[in-house]
Amino acid sequence: MSRGQPPGIRITQRDLAEGTEVDFTDEQEYWNTYKLSDGTTLKVKLVLNGVKRLKKCNPDGMPIYLIRSQNIVRTVDVPAALKAKPKESTFKPV
Repeated sequence: MSRGQPPGIRITQRDLAEGTEVDFTDEQEYWNTYKLSDGTTLKVKLVLNGVKRLKKCNPDGMPIYLIRSQNIVRTVDVPAALKAKPKESTFKPV
């Protein structure tokens, strides 16, 4: 059994191919904020790119959804001692 799959449920390539793309709208996207021991603050957000409902269900009868997502990470409040000198741009103006 692969990690991330419910116990006793095997998801195959065929299951993926037969799944139904489900449209969605963004209702809320929150930033999770973490304070690191070095003084930096990290902000992390998961952004949903796509959803597919499989023709399989969990043992409790709930449908199984797969998601495509992207993690967005921002650093804020980085202590000056941790910052490097910015590098010169390699792009030349036209």
